[in-house]
Amino acid sequence: MESLFKKRQDRLNVFENFRNPRRETAQPREIPDYVFKSCDHCGENIPYLELQRTHYVCPRCGCHLKISARERIRQLMDEGTFKERDALVESSNDEGFVGYDEKLNKAMQTTGMHEAVICGYGQVKGYPLAIAVMDSRFMMGSMGHVVGDKITRLVEFATKYKLPLLISCTSGGARMQEGILSLMQMAKTSAALKQYSDQGGFYISLLTHPTTGGVSASFAMLGDIILAEPDALVGFAGRRVIEKTVNEVLPPEFQHAEFVMEKGFIDRIVERKDLRQTVADLIMLHGGKRI
Repeated sequence: MESLFKKRQDRLNVFENFRNPRRETAQPREIPDYVFKSCDHCGENIPYLELQRTHYVCPRCGCHLKISARERIRQLMDEGTFKERDALVESSNDEGFVGYDEKLNKAMQTTGMHEAVICGYGQVKGYPLAIAVMDSRFMMGSMGHVVGDKITRLVEFATKYKLPLLISCTSGGARMQEGILSLMQMAKTSAALKQYSDQGGFYISLLTHPTTGGVSASFAMLGDIILAEPDALVGFAGRRVIEKTVNEVLPPEFQHAEFVMEKGFIDRIVERKDLRQTVADLIMLHGGKRI
């Protein structure tokens, strides 16, 4: 009788485990990473749905969080109007730099992009606009020969069709894995912008966090109008390099957008929520016509 009872109990246990196989080891679920994001400045945990409403600006401290190139385009351009150019062009390891292929593949897999910049054209508030947007997630937005070539081709496109131009800059500088080829892009993009300016083109440069190195020493600072997001890091060399060079301690606000604007290198600091309207107003004031 006892053995019969034991067999029946074993069958019940098997059935219970089948219904809930992890009953003994179940742990409280942690909040998934895609539900909240921590602010880079104040550490506040912000729901992603709220960030979408605030254009990825912290509602507590006003920090403008980094956003992808695709998100920047979504915020700036009229829905359904953006057309990408040179979308499938990729960098190659022509110099045989050790580990460069692996870094390129990893960047492409994690970002879903082929390079550190997206170029194309569309409309902002009905005004036609050629636009290039750099993305810091792709090897820190570094400028290799493909990035320089895509931007140059976009500038030439804007020159040919007499379009206003906006370049959203974010970069750690030239891409060291490509050596002199990356440094040549500074001259190439600058020359294309000179031809664009000679043809009467209107170029808006937008500086976002961070804009440094060869990008800041070339096309980022050549805009007819230079805008920046609040508290964006803008400069050429890093703070420690400069301090060692001049043998001085630099102020805390050094190379922040507000500091750079005081020195006359930036025309206006624009919050992200106002950026789309500001760009449209500038195009209108410089003779742009709605389609």
